[in-house]
Amino acid sequence: MADVAALAGVSSQTVSRVSNGDPAVIDSTRQKVLDAMKELGYRPNSAARALKRGEFRAIGVITMGLSSTGNVRTLEAIAGSAARAGYAVTLIPLDAPTQDNVRGAFTRLDELAVDAVVLIMEVHLLDTTAPTLPPHVKVVVVDSDATGRFPVVDTDQRQGARTAVQHLLDLGHETVWHVSGPEESFAADRRSDAWQAVLREEGRRVPPAQRGDWTPESGYRAGLQLAEQADCTAVFVANDQMALGVLRAFHERGLRVPQDVSVVGFDDIAEAASFIPPLTTMRQDFARVGELCVDAALRELRGETVTGVRLVPTTLVERASTAAPRPGAAATRRGAGGQH
Repeated sequence: MADVAALAGVSSQTVSRVSNGDPAVIDSTRQKVLDAMKELGYRPNSAARALKRGEFRAIGVITMGLSSTGNVRTLEAIAGSAARAGYAVTLIPLDAPTQDNVRGAFTRLDELAVDAVVLIMEVHLLDTTAPTLPPHVKVVVVDSDATGRFPVVDTDQRQGARTAVQHLLDLGHETVWHVSGPEESFAADRRSDAWQAVLREEGRRVPPAQRGDWTPESGYRAGLQLAEQADCTAVFVANDQMALGVLRAFHERGLRVPQDVSVVGFDDIAEAASFIPPLTTMRQDFARVGELCVDAALRELRGETVTGVRLVPTTLVERASTAAPRPGAAATRRGAGGQH
């Protein structure tokens, strides 16, 4: 820094101000300093600057893998929001929900020097492993029932599921069948609970749910089972990828969507509009989730007390996979032994 100051003919304090982007430095002086930095190959030492400021301008993210649409899109939103706030993101993916893995992830992030951590947890990891977190690390949790321990940001899963089921009932379907996500997922549990609640509130029969694992393959297997149910005219699927498998199974069994069976998904993935038929689904606002995660983390870093759950509402996107039940459709299927 002294060398840069000497070459530019300014003080070391001015060089520091230019390095930190201080707007008080006049443009001509700033340019002289930048030219000197370029000539000498000078770059500010980020570690030294972090020690001086007491912050690293970095947010760590721990997630249970990157195979699910929700995790990837939430991570993308967090990274974008963090960048706009001037923070870098350090990612630690976990391959298994164990106490050692969680503890190891926090140890690594502590070594890599982050100011806060966002946990993207689809499974009951916080309850089953009860990780001991470093006291100085600020934590925000996505998609978890960690209320009371950490600030939580999540999509309003129950509202989304209720809207999807009510949409099908309002079209005139007698009941709604369900393909749920894996039992260890909080999001899947919330969506399934809301599905059952709406049917009971409306005095409708609650059919047995088909369990999936978020993949199209599991949706296909569930769809084959549902195709055998003669009175199945409407299905709420817990995510769009499983809905794709359900559509394939119905097609193979000669069931037309939506003429014979209506299907609603959840997520509104980029490909949903290109399904055959285009999929009616619940759109999650992942950008808003990421924005709120970073906002909560930064507020904690400023010393504010951040508690409770911040829920982001979903939106019904109506496409061509839902319609009113065709008169006599269920009776026709019963007469054909459940198949066309």
